[in-house]
Amino acid sequence: MAIQQLSDEQVRTWTRAQKDEWWFNHVYQKDMPQLTLRSGLTGFLLGLVLTATALYIGAKTGVGIGVGLTSVILAFAIFKSLANSGLARDFSVLENNCSQSIATAAGYTVMPLIAGLPAYMMITGHIIPWWQLMLWLLVVATLGVLVAFPMKRRFINEEQLPFPEGRAAGVVLDSLYTGDGGEGMYKARLLAKVAGIAAVYQAIVSDGWMKVIQFKILRMDQWAGMSQPWYLRDKLDYYYYNWATQVDAWIPKILGTDFRVLGLRLTLDMAMVGVGGLMGIVVATSCLIGALVNFAVLAPLMIAMGDIAPRVTAEGVTVPISRAEIVNQWSLWWAVTMMVTGSIVGLLAKPELFTSIFKRKAKVKGPQGPDLLAGIEVPLWISYVGVPVFGLLSAWMTHEFFGVPWLLSLVALPLIIVLTVIGTNAIALTSWVPSGSLAKITQFTMGALDRTNPASNLLPATITSDVASNAAHLLSDIKPGYMLGGKPRHQAIGHVIGLVAGTLAAVPLFFLLFLPADANGVRSAATIVSDQFAFPAAMQWKGVAELIANGISKLPTSAVISMVVAAVLAVVIETLRIKTRGKFPLSAVSIGLGAVLPPDAVICMFIGALLFWVMHKRNEAKPEGAGYRRWVQGAEPICAGLISGAALMGIGNAIINVML
Repeated sequence: MAIQQLSDEQVRTWTRAQKDEWWFNHVYQKDMPQLTLRSGLTGFLLGLVLTATALYIGAKTGVGIGVGLTSVILAFAIFKSLANSGLARDFSVLENNCSQSIATAAGYTVMPLIAGLPAYMMITGHIIPWWQLMLWLLVVATLGVLVAFPMKRRFINEEQLPFPEGRAAGVVLDSLYTGDGGEGMYKARLLAKVAGIAAVYQAIVSDGWMKVIQFKILRMDQWAGMSQPWYLRDKLDYYYYNWATQVDAWIPKILGTDFRVLGLRLTLDMAMVGVGGLMGIVVATSCLIGALVNFAVLAPLMIAMGDIAPRVTAEGVTVPISRAEIVNQWSLWWAVTMMVTGSIVGLLAKPELFTSIFKRKAKVKGPQGPDLLAGIEVPLWISYVGVPVFGLLSAWMTHEFFGVPWLLSLVALPLIIVLTVIGTNAIALTSWVPSGSLAKITQFTMGALDRTNPASNLLPATITSDVASNAAHLLSDIKPGYMLGGKPRHQAIGHVIGLVAGTLAAVPLFFLLFLPADANGVRSAATIVSDQFAFPAAMQWKGVAELIANGISKLPTSAVISMVVAAVLAVVIETLRIKTRGKFPLSAVSIGLGAVLPPDAVICMFIGALLFWVMHKRNEAKPEGAGYRRWVQGAEPICAGLISGAALMGIGNAIINVML
């Protein structure tokens, strides 16, 4: 079926009752299967996999990756293959949409685990018990669902806002089911092939997988006399440095500081290449500029001046200078300033995100009639009862689990509604939820009330941003269902299923990957950030919390100067982006992000962005060619394949190293 929609004139002049009647009579698929056992199970299983991928990439880059279109293609391919083999009847378009909605909801549950919660653990040293983490995540995420549904009828039914990402998923689903499905299967095969290549490479560069293959399967430790497994180093310059050390050859330095100390390594990371392809050339270039300015210019200079130096812990242990120390001691401050300032300027540049809160549509004459959708919409009483109950429950948990004063937990709750409306407007118009900027509003508000306890600003900010993000993404997920005639109640239930899947996948993986127990069974927050996992989003949240608690008086003078310069540059850069309507080729937020990411990861992302940008330019004018199909239409499946193949094997490697 071709997607039907109202004209701009009808959207502007019809009452909501008229719009609901039109949708009920022309779009609603009354008898089409939607939330079935197989669609729910498929979405649940896809959600487990995509949650793991999102957590892995988020820990590396601080960026949340969209999984909607990927889950659409994967679910379609799974059931098309089963149908072709005679093992199952074909998936309906609404079943496919329900699966993607569940999987997408699961993928978004990781956001608190890559930002506010690890920041809290790093500052306080308190490891949140796994069961508390699961309960808290589920309650807060469910609160987002309850907040969203009273807004659904306004933003989707009445105002018919575009929700570009959700609309794209709807268009893709419609094209898969109105054609012969060949294009969908092509993209699925492309994704699978690329994921396979990325997985093989990731296994070859992983010590854990090679240990399993060489020692557990081939028994090479017994007949070949090997004590350590062989594996290809993903840091390709390892071989040069190994040779240079043996023969006393040249080691590259900047102002006397070794490249390796600065993190300037030559690395090939397939997942980061895929992330770069999704980022685009503007964001990746800005990240590269931030990384080079920080690690190739400012850090060596600050080391030479003594503002970045080896430090001694309370136990008397000397901590040498490393990339992580460079970020923690100095770079974090100007990077956070640039990201926060850039985010706020970008947010304030879209006044419609705020003014629409107070908009009231002009009353139009027309029949109101009975509520035709009463039997398929989520009853509003569920939200009216559930929001206060789950809001108080989240406040109680935040007090009991994290020590946040009751008053501050309760004060944060009214902010949820305002921030959710802002976030929903943002995703409805731009496909972007400014979670970081919204969180800072709560962080600084709570920090003004209590500067002594970092949890007092970190946890309420995590609640408000997570609820706003969940609600906004739920409405974006509902958009394709509305376009295709799906039942809203089924999508709400599916979203909750996705939250459960995401929590079940994310929390155990978080402990396995980032909080492994030592020989005595003790876990430490010191293991969260590593050379492999930089947790840039958590570092940003931690930096703001420490700035609120300590002020700027304890920072080196050079760090304070860098913050002022960064704030001014962020305003200038974002103003130029606004004036040129996005044509100015730099992003202040991305420059700041590049300064806290490992520079070798940034270089990989830039390589990926450059590769896809060049191939897009070469093939965009030849829509009939194979290159257009592969590099223009297939760009997202290729990137998704690189990310998923490398991420899943990387996660497996980390688990193997913990278990063996």
